[in-house]
Amino acid sequence: MTNHTSPLEQMTRREDTVLWNDSADPRELAQSIAWGAVGATCNPVIAVQCIKNDLPRWTARMGEIAAEKPTATESEIGWQVVEEISLEAAQQLAPIFTEHNGRNGRLSMQTDPRLARSPKALADQAEYFASLAPNIIVKIPATATGVEAIEDAVARGVNINVTVSFSVPQALAAAEAIERGMDQRAAAGHDISQMGHVVTIMVGRLDDWLKDLAARGQVENDVHLEEGDLEWAGIAAFKRAYGIFQERGYRSRLLSAAFRSTAQWSEFVGGDVVISPPFAWQEKIQATGIEPVDRMQIPVDPAIIDRLERAFPDFRRAYEPDGMTTAEFDTFGATRKTLRQFLAADEELDQIVRDVLIPAP
Repeated sequence: MTNHTSPLEQMTRREDTVLWNDSADPRELAQSIAWGAVGATCNPVIAVQCIKNDLPRWTARMGEIAAEKPTATESEIGWQVVEEISLEAAQQLAPIFTEHNGRNGRLSMQTDPRLARSPKALADQAEYFASLAPNIIVKIPATATGVEAIEDAVARGVNINVTVSFSVPQALAAAEAIERGMDQRAAAGHDISQMGHVVTIMVGRLDDWLKDLAARGQVENDVHLEEGDLEWAGIAAFKRAYGIFQERGYRSRLLSAAFRSTAQWSEFVGGDVVISPPFAWQEKIQATGIEPVDRMQIPVDPAIIDRLERAFPDFRRAYEPDGMTTAEFDTFGATRKTLRQFLAADEELDQIVRDVLIPAP
């Protein structure tokens, strides 16, 4: 695809809206960088997929680690592989990190979801991951425990990518925690000029949750939803959070993830945001040939928002700035579904290591 017809390359020529690759696979990342990407992500689900994409290499490496560390657990071996996958991607992004003076060029590593009950364990692992390379940014969930860990980790000097976040209240609570951590770090005499935090809203996963509720018949007030209404929930939450971020001057950017449509790209063009589609969605965006135009400031149809708010209390909880308290983040349906998926990926990683250590007879 030539430059003049490439939507992503047109978008990434602009100063504000940037592209990150929601994958650490080296081949996908190389192509995404060619399209203008300036960041990438690894998490348990992505790591397992990267291992599967190059299974002979990584299972051989697991065997080597097991020989080097004869008392290491399955989890320890698996997470060392996750570290190595992440560090390879970080190296690919290192020149961009230097060019952008720390604002971009970062590789996101995710804290182990099995640590989700301990703010200290999350912050300790975040600090460790940040020590592995200068351009590591660490993902901590926007749960009640996670918000506490975010503030602590930022105060220690860790750059944060907030994850497991689907709502305006979660984004605001995380951004406030980042602000508190930044202030503590500056007050302690540290330079914070090159810190580059992002706050993710997993827009497609909010849509997914409302679709789950609709499929269960949990639509209130006899609201008749029009075709396509459920494709706008995440977009609406992201745009509302963006407006508040701009008003309050937070020193972190919003990041759009969990893509379910190309609109979850095109509706955010023009904002000072990170757009992070999986590689397959980048290919779909490129195939559209659509010229990106600034749409971040164009509001979602108020009629759609009204129908969603009347139909789903959980949309109101996600869309209104005071829709949830921090204590309620953990019980939000999308939060529980996503944490369970990440935990399942951890279990799958353990199983891959187990098959190396104890092959089936």
